[in-house]
Amino acid sequence: MDNFNFYSPTEFVFGRGRETECGRYVRKFGGSKVLIHYGGGSAVKSGLLTKVKASLDAEGISYEELGGVQPNPRDTLVYKGIDLCRSRGIDFILAVGGGSVIDSAKAIAMGVCYDGDFWDFYCGKSRIEKALPVGVVLTIAAAGSEGSGNSVITKEEGMIKRGAGSDNIRPRFSVLDPELTCTLPAYQTACGATDIMAHVFERYFTNTKEVEITDRLCEAVLITMVRETPRVIKDPNNYEARANIMWAGTVAHNGIVGVGRSQDWNSHGLEHELSGLYDCAHGAGLAVIMPSWMEFVYKHDVMRFAQMAERVFGCAMHYDDPESTAVEGIKRFREFLHSIGMPINFAELGASEEDIPVLVEKLGVGDGKRWGFVQLSAEDCAEIYRIAARASL
Repeated sequence: MDNFNFYSPTEFVFGRGRETECGRYVRKFGGSKVLIHYGGGSAVKSGLLTKVKASLDAEGISYEELGGVQPNPRDTLVYKGIDLCRSRGIDFILAVGGGSVIDSAKAIAMGVCYDGDFWDFYCGKSRIEKALPVGVVLTIAAAGSEGSGNSVITKEEGMIKRGAGSDNIRPRFSVLDPELTCTLPAYQTACGATDIMAHVFERYFTNTKEVEITDRLCEAVLITMVRETPRVIKDPNNYEARANIMWAGTVAHNGIVGVGRSQDWNSHGLEHELSGLYDCAHGAGLAVIMPSWMEFVYKHDVMRFAQMAERVFGCAMHYDDPESTAVEGIKRFREFLHSIGMPINFAELGASEEDIPVLVEKLGVGDGKRWGFVQLSAEDCAEIYRIAARASL
């Protein structure tokens, strides 16, 4: 196991009806004038926004509103939010929604405290040294942004999707009420489940040896998702299954399952170009990319993939032929994704194999390599996209 620091200061407020307490937590963490940031009409139609406002009113906290966050959140709304916060003296941002809303809120939070263009953080020109405090009322279990120090934003000019990260943008508190996810369509639920599993796999496939504790933590989250996702697809109002998935989403991306081990993140990088170009759901893109990446790299460490196959998907371990076990595990992962309604290839995602050169160019690998579990050249990335384009059960 490698040396590590682990810092996860977010206070999680979990359970039924806890969104009515968000005003108290805004007050606890120093907020006096809040920007309520949210997405489309669901937060309004469901009555959630009314509850949030009532909670702030009860604490005597004033607020402004900024809705309109899209999936794959855009830089244009971030700029609008930064201007609004500066002109109205906002000192706290409350994200009411899923990962896209939270990521947008974090981008606004860091931008308000920065003299330059907030996009500098996403293209590596500057580091995040300061940000307004952010709180969360979560409405979908997926991105894990409610507990992470990460944010992903799409720049509309060129549809470039990039990430930024810092402990300075970890939410101060996150309200997690599983009931708020019960009205999600099955497709969104499945996209979220896929994203959660991808966050774990990006950590699970490691070159670090002797990491049994985090291997087992990763496997626990993955097994939970394999068990609980079909249950909520069948019965959207299954609170206990929703609760297990919601906490799994947080644990998958707050850092705890990845400490002390090298990580990958190439599947996320490859997918970001897909959702940047086609504006598809992030989880759907990951469903197409992740098994294809696995098919390309598994020979780098056959026993790790065989371990995943045995422990997560219940494959029999063939000790005389572990490669067959590894291959069966990847096959079962793709079949699982298909069973919950996820696409498995470019055609089902709405992507075109003809665009692979564009996707690779946007990755910006050039003559170099993408670091990770396996170092990937531009041609390696193109081959993974080709596998994804032609994948079948």
